[in-house]
Amino acid sequence: MLVKGIVVGVVVSAPLGPVGVLCIQRTLNKGRWYGFVTGLGAALSDICYALLTGYGMSFMDEIILKHQVFLQVVGSVMLMAFGLYTFRSNSVKSLRPPSANRGTYYHNFFTAFLVTFSNPLIIFLFIGLFARFSFVMPGSAIGFQLVGYLAIIIGALLWWFCLTYFVNKVRTHFNVRGIWILNRVIGVVVMVAAVVGLVLIMTGNSFS
Repeated sequence: MLVKGIVVGVVVSAPLGPVGVLCIQRTLNKGRWYGFVTGLGAALSDICYALLTGYGMSFMDEIILKHQVFLQVVGSVMLMAFGLYTFRSNSVKSLRPPSANRGTYYHNFFTAFLVTFSNPLIIFLFIGLFARFSFVMPGSAIGFQLVGYLAIIIGALLWWFCLTYFVNKVRTHFNVRGIWILNRVIGVVVMVAAVVGLVLIMTGNSFS
């Protein structure tokens, strides 16, 4: 559950949508910790949607048990579609003119939370991931589930920490093309993971 949660947290955070580009911009223009605080705001929004997804799926215990393999296939297909969307998306359009006002850490945190929370479609990504990894299973102990959700937070924070560290280190060489390339790499990785998952399911070796 710990490993699954970390994977879910990283996959949800990695695509460079509006908040990802915002994080990179703030890292470059304001400093690494402003970028990381932006990631913290996004992570808080993600865990809210993760809890909503898990709570909703808990009402479908019987369906999940009876159709676990089918749900894993659906989850892998959704991941494939998400990876393709990430690969083809042009997140550079989200770039904004740099602001001279750095603002407080709280302001950067709260605005990132609002940007991420304003996109409820993230729920569909969580549904796909939860189904693919059998993340919310009927009868799981509360403590076991809490470990999983805590792992999602750890995965998300790990991603934002590494991203801001990397961008800060290569700040003199990082540009618009760097954002475009990074998003394409992430898209390919997600699609490959989805294909591997489908192959494992079809061969009866599905990890769950």
